[in-house]
Amino acid sequence: MMAVKDLGQSTGNQKEACEALNIPRASFYRYFALKSPKKERPKPPLALSQEEEQEVLDTLHSERFQDKAPHEVYATLLDEGTHLCSVRTMYRILDKNQEVKDRRQHVSRAHYVKPELLATAPNQVWSWDITKLKGPAKWTYFYLYVILDIFSRYVVGWMVAERESSTLAQHLIAQTCQKQGIVEEQLTIHADRGASMRSKPVAHLLSDLGVTKTHSRPYTSNDNPYSESQFRTLKYCPEFPERFGSIQDSRSFCCPFFTWYNNEHKHSGVSLLAPAVVHYGQAEEVISTRNQALEQAYLNKPHRFKYKKPEHPPVPTEAWINKPNAENGC
Repeated sequence: MMAVKDLGQSTGNQKEACEALNIPRASFYRYFALKSPKKERPKPPLALSQEEEQEVLDTLHSERFQDKAPHEVYATLLDEGTHLCSVRTMYRILDKNQEVKDRRQHVSRAHYVKPELLATAPNQVWSWDITKLKGPAKWTYFYLYVILDIFSRYVVGWMVAERESSTLAQHLIAQTCQKQGIVEEQLTIHADRGASMRSKPVAHLLSDLGVTKTHSRPYTSNDNPYSESQFRTLKYCPEFPERFGSIQDSRSFCCPFFTWYNNEHKHSGVSLLAPAVVHYGQAEEVISTRNQALEQAYLNKPHRFKYKKPEHPPVPTEAWINKPNAENGC
């Protein structure tokens, strides 16, 4: 390549020099383009300063805008009387920081601890939640509050209201704790991260009662499985209507439903016993009666029981929310 350059300088024609030495001109120009030092492009006079670029990046990283596209951020800021830069400039800044594809991975989010709760008897851990019941017209709802004991699956308290309210939740929890005779340091109440669940009135009440409160992680329904399962049983009940005509109508349905659920429903999670039987310590008596029936059936027709004498399973000795893995030594 140097020979071409020298020949080109002596003849004054680099095209002829390349042809004479049989070297493509494109290769010649590319070679010296790579060898020559790159010149820094001058910064455009209207470009943002480094501080201004950082301000735009911090705005895009903020919790308010971290999941929004630049054009949405741009329009929202304009509505508030703020203009940081154009949409195209936002994209340039994101591209400069390699964040055009997904900015969320660059944003530090709060770390939520996985709740691990154990109940070995009734009134140790309660789970509560609120679900919507469709009203008589579209977009009208009634709100069903339910507090459930996770060990016995007994519904210790419930209420239907016209709105979701932390004050109503506060009254329901207080009345239920009084009815069940809860003392300080006895109970943990678990809930998701709804507004009423995280409200100050409820937090202050639980603190005054000496009750520990825990919350599910965001968007993790498995952290509140007992309440979710109970709502499923409710809404898949054959008598559950498509809509309720009034709040009195919804209460008229829920009253017999929860009476049935607590006293007659044979719950698979507690050895096919009614939740009230487990909650109030009658499980051993009921299981003994069932074992007598199984014993008599075995004596009458032993050939029907091929492998062993039938025996009713005992009540589970523990109920977990997120049981730790044994592999981790927990």
